[in-house]
Amino acid sequence: MVKRHVVLALVAAAAPLFVVIPAQASISQPHVVSEDPANFTPNVQSDGAVPNPAVYALAQRNGQIYAGGEFQTIANASQSKTFARKNLMSFSATTGQMSNLSPDINAPVWAVRPKGSALYVGGEFTQVNGIARRAIVKIDADTGQVRKRFNAHIPSGSITEVRIAHHRLIVGGSFPGRLRALSLRTGATTNYFKQAILGQMSSNAGPTSVYRFTISPDSTRLVAIGNFTSVGGEARSQAFMLDLGSSSATLDPWYYQPLENECAASTLPAYLRDVDFSPDGSYFVIVSTGYIPQSGGLERDICDATARFETAVANPDRPTWINYTGGDTLHSVAVTGAAVYVQGHQRWLDNPFGNNSAGPGAVSREGIGAIDPTTGKALSWNPTKTRGVGGKDFLATSAGLWVASDGELFHGEYRARIAFCPL
Repeated sequence: MVKRHVVLALVAAAAPLFVVIPAQASISQPHVVSEDPANFTPNVQSDGAVPNPAVYALAQRNGQIYAGGEFQTIANASQSKTFARKNLMSFSATTGQMSNLSPDINAPVWAVRPKGSALYVGGEFTQVNGIARRAIVKIDADTGQVRKRFNAHIPSGSITEVRIAHHRLIVGGSFPGRLRALSLRTGATTNYFKQAILGQMSSNAGPTSVYRFTISPDSTRLVAIGNFTSVGGEARSQAFMLDLGSSSATLDPWYYQPLENECAASTLPAYLRDVDFSPDGSYFVIVSTGYIPQSGGLERDICDATARFETAVANPDRPTWINYTGGDTLHSVAVTGAAVYVQGHQRWLDNPFGNNSAGPGAVSREGIGAIDPTTGKALSWNPTKTRGVGGKDFLATSAGLWVASDGELFHGEYRARIAFCPL
């Protein structure tokens, strides 16, 4: 989620004060990025404290990349020097040089969002620099010091998505309320969202939560995914859309009723994993886990698949298209207009008849792939990467595509947990 999770550089001088500042939507790229990754990116390495590290979140500010996740040891590109970083780091977007940013965050980071000189960080933590801050904190983007005025007073749970829209910090997760709009200055919960998000897909689906959400480029719509069955008193299993006004949000009629169906993996009743709007906001794309569809569900149920939906079609009978992996999970998606990038621990795309195997028409796309936004078929782009559990974030910029993951190899090169594919 791109979350789910792309940051636009804002040129304040070019926008009148009364114009709504755009949300962090996907940017349009002119063509598919290179398969060959840049050689300067730092490497997130295993150590005794974190044997299986991963990067879960990416953002960009003033030529710096911010990366959050679960890690403690970073090596430079040549692996000649190491740095201690507890679940958050930053480095140059053009040279890979590490900055001095090194806050002490006591648990994994799942979301990072910069604004001005500040950085909003969400995750599973309860303390930052020894200061009590559960799930969300505001720090100085250069020094890592906690901005103490901001305190959301989250009593329990975690935050897995953070965005900014309509001059509010919007957060999603498993905390009470599941979706909140916070004051950017103080962290106080505003009354922007009034819809109760309730229910669980089944008794083994875990806590009710908004796992990921995306906001349209014009900040008028929010699409969220997670483990829930109703929103604002209306049936909404796993996904819903809100219309975002200047002072409040309302539930949009959009609903895909087949999301009430289970996939073949009964242990994964809540199976959506990421969502991203297109650069023009006319459609959005969802990726999922869940294994293969049950009998009769092919081309209807989004099980280990990528699916496109049109924003203006309120009650679709089917997605515009579905691209199945044939039984392997997809964890993240980025829509750039030129491509729909997906990653997870998949082995194939174009595999509707696969059952943990390569069915007729399947194409090999280990760990990462790109799909044609119009046809829904895999593009030829095929860098390959370590499959692992699967990467959980992309960051598309005007320079290329950043890939966050838990794997060490990208295009056969050692690019541990972070890779950059230039345009």
